[in-house]
Formats: sequence, C-alpha cells, structure tokens
Amino acid sequence: MNQFVQEKFGTMIMDPPWSHQQLGAGRGACRHYDLMRLDQIKAMPIADLMKPDSVLWIWTTNAALRDTYDVMEGYGFQPRSLMTWCKPRLGLGNYLRNTTEHVLMGTRGKPEILFKAQPTWLFAPVQEHSHKPEEFHEICRRFSKGPYIELFARRRYPGFLVWGNEIDSDIVIPGYPVPSDKNHRGEA
Repeated sequence: MNQFVQEKFGTMIMDPPWSHQQLGAGRGACRHYDLMRLDQIKAMPIADLMKPDSVLWIWTTNAALRDTYDVMEGYGFQPRSLMTWCKPRLGLGNYLRNTTEHVLMGTRGKPEILFKAQPTWLFAPVQEHSHKPEEFHEICRRFSKGPYIELFARRRYPGFLVWGNEIDSDIVIPGYPVPSDKNHRGEA
C-alpha cells in the first residue's frame, strides 16, 4: 500500500487532459478519459508540490499551446523552451493534420541543469492514445534532479512517483481526488 508522500519534487511531468478541441464527433480524447476545464488545471496546487528550485514539463496539444504558457506561469514557473515530439504518422486535426505534440519546459528558482545539449525535438513512434515516448522520462532524468513525479500518469517509469486516475497513485492532491486515494486512508 502506498503512503502519502510529503516530500517536494525537483522535476515534474504533467500531461493534463485538456478539453480544447477534444470533445467533437467521438474522435477526441473524450472517448479515452475525463477531460478538465482550463480553470480546473490552473487551480491545481502545483507550486505546493515543488521545491523552490525545480523544473516543470507540461505536455500540450496544438490547440492548448497558448493556454499552457499561462498555466505554467500561474504555477510560478518561467517558460523556458518548447520540445516537439515529431510523430511518424498522420494525425487528426480540424485545420492541419497533427503530426506533432509539444511539451513546455519551465523553471522556478535556479534548478541545476545537468545536461545542456538536449535538442528541442524528439522523433519517436506513436503508441496507444496519449502514451508519451518512452525516451522522454530518461530525458527528464538526465536534464534535472529529482525527486521525480508524473501527474496524470498512465503507467510507471523507473525513478518516478505517479499520480492520476488510471494508476495506483503515490500521492494525494487535495481537491483532486483519484480512485486510489482510498489506499492512502487505509481503506480496502
């Protein structure tokens, strides 16, 4: 059984379930999981979970890109760079067909950057819906110090604690209940 984790994190990955252009015609993310409104994402207590000197990575869709900068700044992080995942297949899209996905990296305070030669692109295969490239977690571990956590996680990666609806979460986020919260209260 997992315990409530009270430590602060040095590096966080978030993959919020953005509602931007994800509701239409049964083809968007709404067929895979519950989506969150922008105000719900902005209200998450991310700053409370992070060390004063830390790194935040937020995955975003093309439609949510502009809002992602506001979300990051609202959490107290300075957007620093955008990494683009180049996908070797034609995707969906209302205007252009999406073959990329982006992750915005930002910092708070003065975190130690361990690796300064990471390009702003990643070419990796596409797997099932919302499964991010396996290499990305290693990029984050090589880039900055932990402890490491992933929010809205769907699977575990070595060295990362996790939180989300689809996984046995390692932490509880007040005001954002997930099914595994009962494990932290000792309930069966």
